[in-house]
Amino acid sequence: MKTKDQQSNLAKNFIPQDIESTLYQQWEDAGYFGVSNDDPRPAYTIVIPPPNVTGALHMGHALDHTLQDILIRFKRMDGFATLWLPGTDHAGIATQNVVERELEKKGQSRQEMGRKAFIDQVWEWKKQYGSRIVEQIRRMGSSCDWSRERFTFDEGLSHAVRHAFVSLYNEDLIYRSTYLVNWDPKNQTAISDLEVEYQEVKGMLTYFQYPLEQGGHITVATTRPETMLGDTAIAVAPDDDRYQNIIGQYALHPWLDRKIPIIADPYVKKEFGTGAVKITPAHDPNDYEMGLRHQLDMISILNKDGTMNEHAGPFQGLDCKEARKKIIAGLQEKQLLVKQEEHLHQVGHSQRSGAVIEPLLSKQWFVRTEPLAQEALAAVQTSKTTFIPEKWNKTYYQWLENIRDWCISRQLWWGHQIPVWYCDDCQKETAAIEDPATCQHCQSHHIQQDPDVLDTWFSSGLWPFSTLGWPDASKDMEKFFPTQVLVTGFDIIFFWVARMMMMSLKFTQQVPFEKVHIHALIRDEHGQKMSKSKGNVVDPIDLIDRYGADALRFSLCALSVQGRDILLSEKKIEGIRNFINKLWNAGKFVEHVCQDQQQAAQPPQPTLSINQWIVHRLHEVIGQVRHNLELMKFNEIADQLYHFIWHEFCDWYLELSKPHLYGQHVQEKQETIQTLLYAYNTILQLTHPIMPFVTETLWQNLPLYRETKSIMLSSYPQTQKLTTEVDMKKISHLMACITLIRTIRSAHTIKPSTKISIHLWNQKNQEVIDFLQSHAIYMQELANVDHISYSAPASKENTGYDVIEGTEIAISLEGLVDAQEELQRLQKEEKKALDDIQFLSKKLKNPKFVAKAPEKLVQETKDKLKQAELTHQKLQEQLQQHSS
Repeated sequence: MKTKDQQSNLAKNFIPQDIESTLYQQWEDAGYFGVSNDDPRPAYTIVIPPPNVTGALHMGHALDHTLQDILIRFKRMDGFATLWLPGTDHAGIATQNVVERELEKKGQSRQEMGRKAFIDQVWEWKKQYGSRIVEQIRRMGSSCDWSRERFTFDEGLSHAVRHAFVSLYNEDLIYRSTYLVNWDPKNQTAISDLEVEYQEVKGMLTYFQYPLEQGGHITVATTRPETMLGDTAIAVAPDDDRYQNIIGQYALHPWLDRKIPIIADPYVKKEFGTGAVKITPAHDPNDYEMGLRHQLDMISILNKDGTMNEHAGPFQGLDCKEARKKIIAGLQEKQLLVKQEEHLHQVGHSQRSGAVIEPLLSKQWFVRTEPLAQEALAAVQTSKTTFIPEKWNKTYYQWLENIRDWCISRQLWWGHQIPVWYCDDCQKETAAIEDPATCQHCQSHHIQQDPDVLDTWFSSGLWPFSTLGWPDASKDMEKFFPTQVLVTGFDIIFFWVARMMMMSLKFTQQVPFEKVHIHALIRDEHGQKMSKSKGNVVDPIDLIDRYGADALRFSLCALSVQGRDILLSEKKIEGIRNFINKLWNAGKFVEHVCQDQQQAAQPPQPTLSINQWIVHRLHEVIGQVRHNLELMKFNEIADQLYHFIWHEFCDWYLELSKPHLYGQHVQEKQETIQTLLYAYNTILQLTHPIMPFVTETLWQNLPLYRETKSIMLSSYPQTQKLTTEVDMKKISHLMACITLIRTIRSAHTIKPSTKISIHLWNQKNQEVIDFLQSHAIYMQELANVDHISYSAPASKENTGYDVIEGTEIAISLEGLVDAQEELQRLQKEEKKALDDIQFLSKKLKNPKFVAKAPEKLVQETKDKLKQAELTHQKLQEQLQQHSS
């Protein structure tokens, strides 16, 4: 049913703080973000990359959600059953750390509380604080279907996780093994390779000697002397003549009752260091592989908290740093220390706790990834899923082609507890979706569940389909899966994108999404990465508080160039706020001139040239914007809308329309009102996906009959062909002439309020002059011209003269400008232009400047020189006219 909106006056200025939260609540309460699985329209689905429940909105989230919401709002208006499914991640390590820190403040620990009480405490924390980031997402204007909000630890997803684990376990794609893992001694848990961040550290390379059993010494070097306590071999290259006679002999440990064999292995490069390498299989990945090859003892010297254990002899109980100091001192005392050198090397740190990672031999659960990776590789190679930009294919391929088995167990309490039970009687294990009462092998009741939990990324890998009801058959899965687009950052291609691909292809036999849009990294305005230590982190909520969500969203859209990092500055956002004000003021003008009208927003078939021009340009822009929305070229969409709205619609069309809107010709006025309303309504619809708040507010105030109650439910504009031909070149030429007249006026300091007389002629194209003559009203109104003569003046003396595209324009300066003052002004400006040319030329002739200055600065200097030369040439022409 059509509704006639009540007319309301727009405020003087757009104040986003006054309307954003209220308007968003109205949208949500009305159910505009929701969608049904029996909607007959084609589906368009995006699942939100679930932020950590502990998190706060950062600029990466703001960009992520802006781009996703643009796509969702566009497709919703374009006739699709759109689902943007929101949710949060339980974030195992991060959440457990937050709650443990809170307990520490109260003098408590999780160990004292016990597992069940601690998990209850985490759920309580989640209930109290977990909605913070969700509310911040709402502040961005994100039109998610909140009725479907999910949590990676909710009941449905927990069932999906267990189902996936047991299925993989039963196919021998999940196994338990003792293996060297990345151990975080602070959180006391294993972490995956991807969760290790390497930092360059200034350390010491220590050379020391092992005494040989048969006399003499062998020298080795290490950055971690404390690991010598776990050495079980010294390796040399098989073809190293220096050591041929001692291969097979033994070295003696200085502190421990241990003989260490000298072995030969091709892994050792004789050119590197001393050519002899100490081997610690339980604490180094390469040494571990060598240990397997030579069946070496694997002696772990570390406790789970990073201190030395019982295998460390006299160093037991010390932490690594203390042990290192004492060992170096002991080596020196035993005259086994050769030398120490400063050494820069990469040291792995835990992404979560910041602790130095210790390679540790431990029994863990792993996913056998190679069989899963093959299908995930093939899906991108055959374009079932495409990356945008395409360059990220290479990154994806490299990781999957060199993938290692994925360690999925974590020694935590908060998370999906591994669904495996160990039998105390038969020592076998039972993997089950539902908690078993007895061992499936011997029916014993003496079973204990594995205490470890799954890596958070395991549940996240199921996100696109577990959120839609999998593993159960559901209408949601049938309607909304696979999804159409994933929008995310390049830093989680390995963590998340590849794992979702592997899991989805394994469990649903379909790719989880058709396209993956990888957006850039947001840096500060100087190109520096944002970090707390640099003090350059920008809080998106602060920006929304100051400028509004629309200004932030449009800025991020405008800066989102595929494959290029975003340099964010407040100056850019301020500029977009001015653009929004321009759009707002245009809305006030439309409301004012059309207040007594009530129109249907139908495409007009105008007869006036300016109306034909704006409708033609509007449909060109519609085509361009739609094209770039499909290609996800967000910056080009913003550029096209910004230029068209500000420079063509506001600066030109609104001014060109005034003679008709305020004139006496009824038919011309009615046509222009209809065109103005149509164009402005279309502009609001085109811009709505990027700037939802201001467009909704303005749209509600348009004097239109509407089919829908919200702009987001209206139809996204489609291109249409006009029945009348439009001579765009002539309209553009008319505008160029008006601009030139204004420029000449300004150059001669003629006040805007002063009326002028002009001569306008074109010796080669009378058709152009005829067109300009028939459209003289626009030059008269927009350039304050009193009289136009369509022939050359008898003399150009005492005139302001210029030419544009063959059309010559001369403004009579008689009685407007003092001839002597004008001559002095021209001479002064000519001297300044000449000085600029000399200064800039000298600068560009300086080889040091050209070689060392930034390329951008050199180009700017060249552009300034070119402009100065053009200005000088024009001033000389004007001086010549004065002297003739």
